[in-house]
Amino acid sequence: MFWVSSASGDSEMHKGRMEAFTDGVIAVIITIMVLELRLPRAATWHALLSDFPVFLSYVLSFVYVGIYWNNHHHMLQAVERVNGRVLWANLFFLFWLSLLPFTTSWLNEAHPVPASVPTAVYGIVLLLAALAWIPLLRTLIAANGGEASRLGAALRGDWKTVVSPIGYLAGIALAFFAPILSCVIYAAIAVLWFIPDRRLEAGAN
Repeated sequence: MFWVSSASGDSEMHKGRMEAFTDGVIAVIITIMVLELRLPRAATWHALLSDFPVFLSYVLSFVYVGIYWNNHHHMLQAVERVNGRVLWANLFFLFWLSLLPFTTSWLNEAHPVPASVPTAVYGIVLLLAALAWIPLLRTLIAANGGEASRLGAALRGDWKTVVSPIGYLAGIALAFFAPILSCVIYAAIAVLWFIPDRRLEAGAN
């Protein structure tokens, strides 16, 4: 087993490798999602527009992946070091994010009206990815000086990390009564995160 050195140069190298690996995984996730888009059943505008709900679900999933990639980038710019715990926390987060193409494809099987179980499972994956983001944040903060670090100070009082899981839980519950409303909730949470946290951007400078 190889141990990560705590020297400054080694820490920077491994931080870069983690970022590059994450970028590669996210690129594959997006590629899989776009390949899941099926061609229209006929060469007509009507056939193209009939698949519009499928395109909307792709856009929503793409936005979610983009939000995580954007925040992941800003987060790593605000730290200097990573360690083994950070690497495992990052892999745990990427595991749940990598399930998004599957849940997006399943959600599209019942279009134009989403089915209850696929809608709930889509929300469960979003919830677990959001929850997996928290230990990634905490391990990065701990590896870089704790709450007094640039990242710790930038994310103090991060209310969106608390509100989002509550929204996902509401969407999951509503999926069995009003799946479309669940999708609206998932989209609203994406809008909430669409603009990067200014505190995180400031902490990265």
